[in-house]
Amino acid sequence: MAGGRVELISLTKRFTEIAVDSIDLAIASGEFFSLLGPSGCGKTTTLRLIAGFEQPTAGRILLDDVDVSGVPPHKRNVNTVFQSYALFPFLTVSDNVAFGLRSRREPKKEIETRVNDALDLVKLRSFAKRRPGQLSGGQQQRVALARALVLQPSVLLLDEPLGALDAKLRRSLKVELKALQEQVGITFLYVTHDQEEALTMSDRLAVMRDGKIVQIGDPHQVYEEPADTYVADFLGVSNLMPVEIVSRGPGASCHIKLGDSVLDADHGGADAPDRCHAVIRPERVQVEEFGSIGRNRVPAMVDRLVYLGSSTQIFLRLAPGMELQALMQNDGSHTKLVQGTPVHVYLAPDALRVLPGGGQLADEDEPPLADVSTLDDHAVQAS
Repeated sequence: MAGGRVELISLTKRFTEIAVDSIDLAIASGEFFSLLGPSGCGKTTTLRLIAGFEQPTAGRILLDDVDVSGVPPHKRNVNTVFQSYALFPFLTVSDNVAFGLRSRREPKKEIETRVNDALDLVKLRSFAKRRPGQLSGGQQQRVALARALVLQPSVLLLDEPLGALDAKLRRSLKVELKALQEQVGITFLYVTHDQEEALTMSDRLAVMRDGKIVQIGDPHQVYEEPADTYVADFLGVSNLMPVEIVSRGPGASCHIKLGDSVLDADHGGADAPDRCHAVIRPERVQVEEFGSIGRNRVPAMVDRLVYLGSSTQIFLRLAPGMELQALMQNDGSHTKLVQGTPVHVYLAPDALRVLPGGGQLADEDEPPLADVSTLDDHAVQAS
């Protein structure tokens, strides 16, 4: 199956309000690309525009350099897998997968071969004669994937297809889905609000907010180098601390004031205003015995401990009064901590990043972009 290049040029969609706000995006052929963001950010609207279920208010959609902005869905070489798999309950697995090919009036022998190949891809050949009601949720999801892939689209659009599954099954299917994408080699555009899914599977991802793309990059880049406080807060767990830049060093380094402590930060100092936020991920916070000396050490007290099995989440309160989270691996090498234990935390300079201004925190309440509650089943719902 050949991959497909997707390019969005100033793509805009307006309902009563703007749901997609003049976004530009290029997705390479054969890439696993994710649109990530909270409910109402416009990610599903974007997917539906690419699929042809909605028409853009302005802008263009190019598939393999051909403008398909006005082309109906069935004439675009794309296919969509939704969170609701919409399998026909009265048809067998094999017949569900074959449905699209029969609608195209493909030869019977061709249909049989392609259906068997698609079921082999998702490892369900032995379930071909079962009906959807006899399958688990994960198996139904695989049937929906096979039904989409059997039509050999150049682009496969996936709208939170793992959302209805339990956590354990989602973890295993994330790995399988990425492996499947690499095997078939076509372009996957994946829409999700789940940060772990996006980080696990994506070659690149775009974080969206208010109908706009805030940041694009590979998972490591977006996680380690967030563009602003919104991205840092939304993607994974972050410690965001209000700081003041005292002085700026070479490159992007600077000295920042956190309460009464002056710390070194290696990243972000060149572009940040004097009053800003610094971020450090919990896994980079080192909890040390009280009285530890050296630069970038701040006194703190253990507020709460949450046992997670392989690790322990430690909630700390710094001397300036702000809260901080640390993640400690349960490998037996750490001193046992209890609530109320005084400690020092080491915030390594290379783990501290000063963020530029702007970027509302992801958990702050925002009004929905567009009121779509009255639209019918064929209308978009801002994701």
